Amino acid sequence: MPPPNVEIDPAVLASAAGQTVVITGAAGGIGAATAALFSQHGANVVIADLSLARAAAEKLIPTLAHPDRAIFVPADILSWADMKNLFRTAVATFGRVDVVVANAGIMETKPVLDLDAVDADGELLESREAFRVIDVNVKGTLNTIRMGLHTMRSNPAKHSGHGGSIVLLASTSGYFGGTGVTAYIASKHAIVGLLRSCQATAAQCGVRLNAVAPFYTPTHITAGYADAWAAAGLEANTPDDVAGVVLQQALNLAATGTCVLACGLIRRELEMTRAALIGQWMGDDVTALMGEAGKLFAKLGGYPLPKARE
Repeated sequence: MPPPNVEIDPAVLASAAGQTVVITGAAGGIGAATAALFSQHGANVVIADLSLARAAAEKLIPTLAHPDRAIFVPADILSWADMKNLFRTAVATFGRVDVVVANAGIMETKPVLDLDAVDADGELLESREAFRVIDVNVKGTLNTIRMGLHTMRSNPAKHSGHGGSIVLLASTSGYFGGTGVTAYIASKHAIVGLLRSCQATAAQCGVRLNAVAPFYTPTHITAGYADAWAAAGLEANTPDDVAGVVLQQALNLAATGTCVLACGLIRRELEMTRAALIGQWMGDDVTALMGEAGKLFAKLGGYPLPKARE
């Protein structure tokens, strides 16, 4: 019997009213659908995307339920100056930031393990595109998390001691990843790592940190196999489907450290399920060892970092 489905609660979505959300990569795809759904439920929406997406963002805003409560802020998530300006502008415009959705991400356009990619001398070429994917998806997400925590830690707590919420866009590729899209899969595994490793600091800041792991969703990233997927009759998302899960994760006060796989009508929590199965996976001895190690690091106030080499 499969684990229970994660349900979308209309009452939870309705709690978006009056809150301010910053969404990266929001001019199109899942980001735009998320912006539209937040606006539909009465939120103030800050659409962040690259400057080249300005036309798309400005076309999106008039279609929102509350266009007068939505702004576009050009921001490259790899630019610290841009990120500081993004969050400063959000606070200056709407008073505070309540939710951050780290949605921006890219995929390589050519195989990074193409060993035939050589120069005129037959020497293997460096895969700069792989570095770009990892930079945007991992470094950019980390920038978004850090600025989100920094901005929201000063929020007066609204509910249950929580003053804000961050949702990361992971992927089923962050848990399975057998398709060979090397840089993208590695980056999405890193997003899951960020979800887990940032929990203690997020809790100290009064911020809930969760994730969504979409399965196949028709966007420009998946356009190359959309027809084949549909012909195979496989379950699929729409961007609106994923947006609903993002809002549920962002606004559900009971969700902390969770990640929901989203695939159309199939929505399953991954992190808590994994934790419950560690004993079966690793054995009771390893489970006990990891638990005791965790207690030790907590007693030490975290992992003692090594000194920098001189």
